[in-house]
Amino acid sequence: MEDPIGVTEAAQVPQQRGEQSLDAAVRYAEERHWDVFPGTWLEAVGGDERCSCGDAGCALPGAHADRPDWAGGATGSGAAARRMWSRRPRASVLLPTGRTFDALEVPESAGFLALARMERMALTLGPVTRTPDRRMLFFVLPGAAAKSSELVRRLGWDAGAIDLTGRGEGHYIAAPPTRVGARGAVQWARKPTHANRWLPEVDELISPLAYACAREAADARTRVP
Repeated sequence: MEDPIGVTEAAQVPQQRGEQSLDAAVRYAEERHWDVFPGTWLEAVGGDERCSCGDAGCALPGAHADRPDWAGGATGSGAAARRMWSRRPRASVLLPTGRTFDALEVPESAGFLALARMERMALTLGPVTRTPDRRMLFFVLPGAAAKSSELVRRLGWDAGAIDLTGRGEGHYIAAPPTRVGARGAVQWARKPTHANRWLPEVDELISPLAYACAREAADARTRVP
Protein backbone atom coordinates (compact mmCIF):
# COMPACT_ATOMS: atom_id res chain seq x y z
CA MET A 1 0.00 0.00 0.00
CA GLU A 2 1.39 3.38 -0.99
CA ASP A 3 2.14 5.90 1.68
CA PRO A 4 -0.22 8.93 1.58
CA ILE A 5 1.41 11.84 -0.20
CA GLY A 6 3.57 13.86 2.13
CA VAL A 7 3.06 11.76 5.27
CA THR A 8 6.41 9.96 5.14
CA GLU A 9 8.26 13.12 4.17
CA ALA A 10 6.62 15.12 6.96
CA ALA A 11 7.49 12.45 9.50
CA GLN A 12 11.11 12.38 8.37
CA VAL A 13 11.71 16.15 8.52
CA PRO A 14 12.23 16.47 12.32
CA GLN A 15 14.56 13.45 12.30
CA GLN A 16 16.56 14.82 9.38
CA ARG A 17 16.90 18.20 11.06
CA GLY A 18 18.10 16.49 14.22
CA GLU A 19 20.72 14.52 12.33
CA GLN A 20 21.93 17.66 10.57
CA SER A 21 22.16 19.61 13.83
CA LEU A 22 24.06 16.83 15.61
CA ASP A 23 26.51 16.40 12.72
CA ALA A 24 27.09 20.15 12.46
CA ALA A 25 27.64 20.60 16.20
CA VAL A 26 30.14 17.74 16.36
CA ARG A 27 31.95 19.03 13.26
CA TYR A 28 32.25 22.56 14.63
CA ALA A 29 33.70 21.26 17.89
CA GLU A 30 36.07 18.70 16.37
CA GLU A 31 37.20 20.43 13.19
CA ARG A 32 37.06 24.11 14.14
CA HIS A 33 37.53 23.81 17.92
CA TRP A 34 34.52 26.08 18.44
CA ASP A 35 32.52 25.78 21.63
CA VAL A 36 28.91 24.78 20.97
CA PHE A 37 25.74 24.43 23.01
CA PRO A 38 22.17 23.38 22.21
CA GLY A 39 19.42 25.98 22.31
CA THR A 40 15.69 25.90 21.75
CA TRP A 41 14.02 24.05 18.88
CA LEU A 42 10.83 24.15 16.84
CA GLU A 43 7.77 22.13 17.82
CA ALA A 44 4.63 21.45 15.81
CA VAL A 45 1.63 23.08 17.50
CA GLY A 46 -1.73 23.06 15.76
CA GLY A 47 -0.19 22.88 12.31
CA ASP A 48 2.33 25.63 13.07
CA GLU A 49 5.90 25.49 14.30
CA ARG A 50 6.53 27.24 17.59
CA CYS A 51 9.54 27.71 19.79
CA SER A 52 10.12 25.13 22.50
CA CYS A 53 10.39 28.00 25.01
CA GLY A 54 6.59 28.20 24.98
CA ASP A 55 6.37 31.88 24.09
CA ALA A 56 3.93 32.24 21.18
CA GLY A 57 5.49 35.61 20.35
CA CYS A 58 9.12 34.47 20.59
CA ALA A 59 11.38 36.82 18.64
CA LEU A 60 13.83 34.05 17.66
CA PRO A 61 11.75 30.86 17.56
CA GLY A 62 13.94 27.80 17.74
CA ALA A 63 17.17 29.78 17.72
CA HIS A 64 18.03 31.08 21.18
CA ALA A 65 19.44 29.87 24.47
CA ASP A 66 16.89 28.19 26.73
CA ARG A 67 18.65 28.86 30.03
CA PRO A 68 20.38 31.90 31.56
CA ASP A 69 23.52 29.94 32.42
CA TRP A 70 24.07 28.78 28.83
CA ALA A 71 27.72 29.85 28.85
CA GLY A 72 28.64 27.20 31.40
CA GLY A 73 27.07 24.48 29.28
CA ALA A 74 29.05 25.18 26.11
CA THR A 75 31.60 22.56 25.11
CA GLY A 76 34.47 22.24 22.69
CA SER A 77 34.40 18.44 22.86
CA GLY A 78 32.95 16.57 19.91
CA ALA A 79 32.01 13.64 22.15
CA ALA A 80 30.21 15.92 24.60
CA ALA A 81 28.41 17.68 21.74
CA ARG A 82 27.25 14.32 20.41
CA ARG A 83 25.80 13.42 23.81
CA MET A 84 24.04 16.79 24.10
CA TRP A 85 22.35 16.61 20.70
CA SER A 86 21.57 12.91 21.09
CA ARG A 87 19.41 13.92 24.05
CA ARG A 88 17.96 16.97 22.26
CA PRO A 89 18.27 16.18 18.54
CA ARG A 90 16.20 19.12 17.26
CA ALA A 91 18.00 21.75 19.32
CA SER A 92 19.49 24.74 17.54
CA VAL A 93 23.27 24.96 17.22
CA LEU A 94 24.57 27.99 19.09
CA LEU A 95 28.17 29.24 19.25
CA PRO A 96 29.44 31.48 22.07
CA THR A 97 31.40 34.49 20.88
CA GLY A 98 34.38 35.93 22.72
CA ARG A 99 36.16 32.58 22.98
CA THR A 100 37.72 31.32 19.75
CA PHE A 101 36.14 34.10 17.69
CA ASP A 102 34.12 37.31 17.78
CA ALA A 103 31.59 38.31 15.12
CA LEU A 104 30.99 41.59 13.31
CA GLU A 105 27.30 41.90 12.42
CA VAL A 106 26.05 44.05 9.54
CA PRO A 107 22.97 44.27 7.29
CA GLU A 108 23.01 41.66 4.54
CA SER A 109 23.14 44.19 1.71
CA ALA A 110 26.17 45.87 3.26
CA GLY A 111 27.76 42.49 3.94
CA PHE A 112 27.66 41.41 0.30
CA LEU A 113 28.98 44.80 -0.79
CA ALA A 114 31.84 44.46 1.70
CA LEU A 115 32.57 40.89 0.64
CA ALA A 116 32.97 41.94 -2.99
CA ARG A 117 35.34 44.73 -1.98
CA MET A 118 37.35 42.46 0.33
CA GLU A 119 37.81 39.93 -2.43
CA ARG A 120 39.09 42.65 -4.78
CA MET A 121 41.50 43.70 -2.04
CA ALA A 122 42.57 40.05 -1.56
CA LEU A 123 41.92 40.27 2.17
CA THR A 124 42.04 37.17 4.34
CA LEU A 125 38.51 36.26 5.36
CA GLY A 126 37.07 33.90 7.92
CA PRO A 127 33.67 32.20 7.78
CA VAL A 128 30.60 34.40 7.27
CA THR A 129 26.99 33.53 8.09
CA ARG A 130 23.70 34.82 6.66
CA THR A 131 20.59 34.87 8.83
CA PRO A 132 16.95 34.73 7.67
CA ASP A 133 16.58 38.23 9.10
CA ARG A 134 18.91 39.53 6.40
CA ARG A 135 21.97 39.97 8.59
CA MET A 136 25.54 38.82 8.01
CA LEU A 137 28.14 37.94 10.62
CA PHE A 138 31.87 37.98 9.87
CA PHE A 139 34.05 35.79 12.08
CA VAL A 140 37.17 37.53 13.39
CA LEU A 141 39.69 36.98 16.17
CA PRO A 142 38.48 37.48 19.76
CA GLY A 143 38.63 41.04 21.07
CA ALA A 144 37.01 42.57 17.99
CA ALA A 145 33.73 43.45 19.69
CA ALA A 146 35.47 45.59 22.30
CA LYS A 147 37.41 47.56 19.66
CA SER A 148 34.96 47.83 16.77
CA SER A 149 33.08 50.98 17.85
CA GLU A 150 36.28 52.95 18.40
CA LEU A 151 37.77 51.75 15.12
CA VAL A 152 34.63 52.84 13.26
CA ARG A 153 34.75 56.22 15.03
CA ARG A 154 38.32 56.77 13.84
CA LEU A 155 37.08 56.21 10.29
CA GLY A 156 34.58 59.04 10.74
CA TRP A 157 31.34 57.12 11.43
CA ASP A 158 29.23 56.09 14.37
CA ALA A 159 28.92 52.30 14.59
CA GLY A 160 25.35 52.45 15.89
CA ALA A 161 24.22 54.86 13.21
CA ILE A 162 25.56 52.68 10.39
CA ASP A 163 24.30 49.45 12.00
CA LEU A 164 27.64 47.73 12.57
CA THR A 165 27.87 45.83 15.83
CA GLY A 166 30.31 43.43 17.42
CA ARG A 167 29.47 40.28 19.33
CA GLY A 168 32.01 39.17 21.86
CA GLU A 169 32.17 37.79 25.37
CA GLY A 170 28.76 37.07 26.86
CA HIS A 171 27.02 36.71 23.49
CA TYR A 172 26.38 33.90 21.04
CA ILE A 173 25.29 33.37 17.46
CA ALA A 174 23.15 30.75 15.74
CA ALA A 175 25.06 28.55 13.30
CA PRO A 176 23.85 26.57 10.27
CA PRO A 177 21.64 24.57 9.96
CA THR A 178 19.63 26.31 12.71
CA ARG A 179 16.18 27.42 11.58
CA VAL A 180 14.53 30.60 12.87
CA GLY A 181 10.84 29.73 12.84
CA ALA A 182 9.19 30.00 9.45
CA ARG A 183 11.72 32.62 8.30
CA GLY A 184 14.26 30.05 7.15
CA ALA A 185 17.64 28.70 8.16
CA VAL A 186 20.95 30.31 8.99
CA GLN A 187 23.33 29.70 6.08
CA TRP A 188 27.00 30.11 5.27
CA ALA A 189 27.87 32.99 2.98
CA ARG A 190 31.45 31.73 3.28
CA LYS A 191 31.77 28.20 4.62
CA PRO A 192 34.39 27.14 7.14
CA THR A 193 37.28 25.61 5.22
CA HIS A 194 40.87 24.69 5.86
CA ALA A 195 41.90 27.87 4.05
CA ASN A 196 40.00 30.16 6.43
CA ARG A 197 40.87 28.34 9.65
CA TRP A 198 43.03 31.30 10.67
CA LEU A 199 40.75 34.25 11.36
CA PRO A 200 41.53 37.88 10.49
CA GLU A 201 42.04 40.71 12.95
CA VAL A 202 39.21 43.22 13.23
CA ASP A 203 41.55 45.95 11.95
CA GLU A 204 41.79 44.16 8.59
CA LEU A 205 38.04 44.09 7.92
CA ILE A 206 36.65 47.11 9.71
CA SER A 207 37.29 49.63 6.91
CA PRO A 208 35.46 47.82 4.08
CA LEU A 209 32.67 46.82 6.46
CA ALA A 210 32.19 50.34 7.80
CA TYR A 211 32.30 51.82 4.29
CA ALA A 212 29.65 49.37 3.06
CA CYS A 213 27.42 49.98 6.09
CA ALA A 214 27.73 53.75 5.75
CA ARG A 215 26.88 53.57 2.06
CA GLU A 216 23.83 51.41 2.70
CA ALA A 217 22.70 53.70 5.53
CA ALA A 218 23.00 56.73 3.25
CA ASP A 219 21.09 54.97 0.48
CA ALA A 220 18.34 54.02 2.94
CA ARG A 221 17.95 57.66 3.97
CA THR A 222 17.55 58.78 0.39
CA ARG A 223 14.83 56.16 -0.16
CA VAL A 224 12.71 57.52 2.72
CA PRO A 225 9.86 59.62 1.20
